[in-house]
Amino acid sequence: MTIKVAHVITRLDLGGAQQNTLHTVRTLDRARFSPLLVCGEGGYFDEEVRRDSSLRTVFLPALAREVSPGRDLLALFQLANLFLAEKPDIVHTHSSKAGILGRLAAALAGVPVVVHTYHGFGFHDYQNALVKSVYVALERLCAPLTTKLIFVSRANANYAERHGLGRVADAALIRSGVRLADFPATVDKDAFKMSMGIGRHKMLVVSIGNLKPQKNAADFVEAAARTSKVTPEARFVFIGDGPQRRRLEAKAFALGLNDRLFFMGWRHDAARWLAAADVFALTSLWEGLPRALVEAMRSGLPSVCYATDGVVDLLADGVNGLLAAPGDVDAFSKKMTDLLLDAQLRARLGAAARAAIGPEFDSDEMVRAQERLYLELLEGRRD
Repeated sequence: MTIKVAHVITRLDLGGAQQNTLHTVRTLDRARFSPLLVCGEGGYFDEEVRRDSSLRTVFLPALAREVSPGRDLLALFQLANLFLAEKPDIVHTHSSKAGILGRLAAALAGVPVVVHTYHGFGFHDYQNALVKSVYVALERLCAPLTTKLIFVSRANANYAERHGLGRVADAALIRSGVRLADFPATVDKDAFKMSMGIGRHKMLVVSIGNLKPQKNAADFVEAAARTSKVTPEARFVFIGDGPQRRRLEAKAFALGLNDRLFFMGWRHDAARWLAAADVFALTSLWEGLPRALVEAMRSGLPSVCYATDGVVDLLADGVNGLLAAPGDVDAFSKKMTDLLLDAQLRARLGAAARAAIGPEFDSDEMVRAQERLYLELLEGRRD
């Protein structure tokens, strides 16, 4: 008899947590596991999932990102009823809202094993203190209901322990995986740059992410403006989209970057952009484990990043990348400029970055690690 595993995520937006969850439910060993995907509506991948006959998916309209006590209570009871009907052996939750409601519902339904992956946190140090305390309290409420917590970075595990969510020693570390075989992509750098209107001899800096407050792309724009004063031939590209795009484009125009910085939206050829780039940049204020940075490092790119939680799991300043304190645009800009001006530094850091990305970061190894954990937890229940 196969093991029934229900994966619950708030919404299938375009992000690392969602892509990793989809990869997991698609590639779990069907000889041993029977996966079910449970999510809210309105995400980037909804139609793709609906067309995928290999996936058993249940959409719950009441499961939404926005806080709404009435709708959230409805989602809780819908999840509990679904678990009572499906009788999963394991419920594995992802993202903040689904993590709270899914674990509470699993407890109500008597699910034997409950796992939660922190791809990041619903709370952070830039929030209003009262709002943060409410989120922390909810996470503490759910922690005893969880058989095993999974973290994608050691920094996140330490952060959770400091907030009373459980001991690092009791948690599992399973990296947020990417398809390592896709990186580096094969590309003629000069030809690619020319085809994209960059100019074959221009230095290229790439950043990737959602245009939301977490990714803090405004600092990337500001750093590009400062760096351009020293390296006017450099070009800057941000791959991604989100609610801040128009404001950021206006900021770039006001800083005179209209012919130097380009917002490309979401693209399916991000691997080719990384292969053609000279530097990767990331100005996130908080991260779980930034998949784009893993992809850049695997591509052999030197990176300059803010030294946030998940980033410091990957980069050591001056060893395989350059780090600046979060919000320190001056230091970030200087380090980005240093990379653009020093080919030997780029080559040294890029080679070390690629060497740092081992098999534990592969998406298939991520799934195998989850499978091993599921079996271990179920065996522990039988003992």
